[in-house]
Amino acid sequence: MQTRRLGTQGLAVGEIGLGCMGMSYAYGTPDDAESIATIHRALELGVTLLDTAEVYGPYMNERLVGKALAGRRDGVVVATKFGFRLRPNEPRGVDGTPENVKRVADESLQRLGIDIIDLYYQHRRDPNVPIEETVGAMKELVEAGKVRYLGLSEVGPETLRRAHATHPISALQSEYSLWERGVETDVFPVLRELGIGFVPYSPLGRGFLTGSFAHGNELGADDWRRTVPRFDEANAADNARVVDVVKRTASKHAATAAQVALAWVLGRGEDFVPIPGTKRRTSLEENLGAERVRLDENDLAALDGVATLASGARYSEEMMTLIER
Repeated sequence: MQTRRLGTQGLAVGEIGLGCMGMSYAYGTPDDAESIATIHRALELGVTLLDTAEVYGPYMNERLVGKALAGRRDGVVVATKFGFRLRPNEPRGVDGTPENVKRVADESLQRLGIDIIDLYYQHRRDPNVPIEETVGAMKELVEAGKVRYLGLSEVGPETLRRAHATHPISALQSEYSLWERGVETDVFPVLRELGIGFVPYSPLGRGFLTGSFAHGNELGADDWRRTVPRFDEANAADNARVVDVVKRTASKHAATAAQVALAWVLGRGEDFVPIPGTKRRTSLEENLGAERVRLDENDLAALDGVATLASGARYSEEMMTLIER
């Protein structure tokens, strides 16, 4: 697997990472044995970036990743995230206070069974805490040897600039795919200006771009995607047109829709490292096959336009309030 750099501080990872959230949270019934086998297979195939977070479970996914990494830590870049108030007897919400930044880091290190977090993200910006205070606390973790590199998730240009002025930011994580391109206009120029790498999550449109389901009603009753407006049955006909374009391109290249969707993201920038999520070895191996797909100008012309066909919001109204643009 080719190596890509995130930021200018020295962080280098394989060009496709592994999102681990769905192994424990949101996407149906967990299967820990298969999930651990999937992580092990990913490492065998050259994946070096594993992405998790405190809130996934909560806590369950970090423990799972830690279990999978026992005896296999060398060469693995572990990314995790803080940013939510999850303690018992406290109202849920975002929490970017320095106290939470440091407490969660210590707890994540324990759950993961590691002595340093390679990439530590603020999961969602806390509007009540100046970003300089939050990143200042993250900087102290770097100085203490508990964290190597810093990242942010779903923030806008002003926050990026202010954060980066406090301590260099190596990576921004935001949703990005063929049908979700909201960061392109305002955020991408700032990433280029500041030398910040980009980690697109949900590069397969939460599985929709693979063609594996048509709308949320086809998913299990405990699948979080049933709450996403974009997956409402009312939007199915519009969104099916997106998948049709991807499938036609895949047929041309003797590839799968997932591979085409990932190849498109990989081609957007040499500092883009998508983190498709899966809890199955078969899907992992399929996704990694995207490295072999070479899209031509006609393919790109067709694929670049599919975002205009998509229908429905990518999160509920409440969750969209946590996205900073």
